[in-house]
Amino acid sequence: MVKRILNIQDAAWVQRVTVWRQVKDVLFIGIGVVMASIGLKGFLLPNGFFDGGAMGVSLLLEMVTPLDLSILILLVNLPFIYLGYRQVSLRFAIKSTVAILGLALLVHYIELPTITADKLLIAVFGGFFLGSGIGFSIRGGAVIDGTEVLAIQVSRRSSLTVGDFITVFNVFLFIVAALIVNLETAMYSMLTYFSASRTVDFIINGVEEYLGVMIVSNHSDEIKDKITYDLGRGVTAFKADGGFGEKAKNPDRHVLFCVVTRLEVTRVLTEIEKIDPKAFVIQYPIKDTKGGMIKKRPLH
Repeated sequence: MVKRILNIQDAAWVQRVTVWRQVKDVLFIGIGVVMASIGLKGFLLPNGFFDGGAMGVSLLLEMVTPLDLSILILLVNLPFIYLGYRQVSLRFAIKSTVAILGLALLVHYIELPTITADKLLIAVFGGFFLGSGIGFSIRGGAVIDGTEVLAIQVSRRSSLTVGDFITVFNVFLFIVAALIVNLETAMYSMLTYFSASRTVDFIINGVEEYLGVMIVSNHSDEIKDKITYDLGRGVTAFKADGGFGEKAKNPDRHVLFCVVTRLEVTRVLTEIEKIDPKAFVIQYPIKDTKGGMIKKRPLH
């Protein structure tokens, strides 16, 4: 189907790219689930600490209800999975469901010895393992903490950005934790959240909420159609001349530019590679925007 529509690449190459992407996704998600379960069972749960986001809500509910954490992880993330299906794709929702189910099973069945009793080490390394799990899962095209999916939905309906919403959500969560549990646990848990969030940023190479993607390719028309019609994302085509060699003699080439979320960038890169494996692709974080479909950040 792709070969017939684009008429530039053989089906065998497209199949290899697709299979290799799927293998990497499974590997990343598997590593993420294992890392997150180590952070929970080896550090946070034995010491009554929790994190931010949907995982923090699950841990907080586990402290104040008789429900098992594995069940709470599933229940809390179900609405986020549905939002992921509506906002991203069915494939994203399926992969996230499998990842969250795997995490719930590991949390329920595995037993790990208590690694340390030092509260500072628990907060820092518990956050590190949990953040690694979230980061690797995102690299695999899934989430095990659905707060970002909710944040994307809220950002499209209000003046809050993804980052702003996550900050407000977690501030409220830690205030509730301080009232229900105690202030000291809430403060250590804030450190856990900070460690986890920095680790997530590191795992996914410092990717911000939105990424600018610039594509230089001899097959720019096919890539533009793929991103626009199949992926449903806007693309701007700039007329450009090559700067050196034979490419400098081609005055009619185009450079493509699009803005996507970090949950979508993996799929965009995969589709580009299917069409033109030699395409020159530049990714960079979007710090601020004005106009267009991306709203200006009110708190920055």
